[in-house]
Amino acid sequence: MDTQHTYRVIVRGTWDGLTDGSRARLLAEVEEHGLAQMRFTPEGSLHYDRALKHFSYRFTVVSDAAEGEEMAGAIAEDKAETALRALGHGWRGLRSSVTDMDTMKINYKGSSRR
Repeated sequence: MDTQHTYRVIVRGTWDGLTDGSRARLLAEVEEHGLAQMRFTPEGSLHYDRALKHFSYRFTVVSDAAEGEEMAGAIAEDKAETALRALGHGWRGLRSSVTDMDTMKINYKGSSRR
């Protein structure tokens, strides 16, 4: 059995071909998708601002370590596409950045001793 790793994936894209209805819905909900709401979740967390130019989704993906970061990115991009289709908003240029939380090195600052 392969080892499972937890990945944090940020999927970025550009809004494209938004209808007037999509634009109005996004603007009406913009406060629910700002900086204060940024979280990594399995279902994804959508973030954008009033300019309605770019957006990002933040996902937590658990996947076999042998499949690596590339697979985690593909899974997250697929989830983002599915969510955007369900919302009925147009987009283009999805790309992802992936961090393997199980291999990430954390540098703790030691206490100062004099």
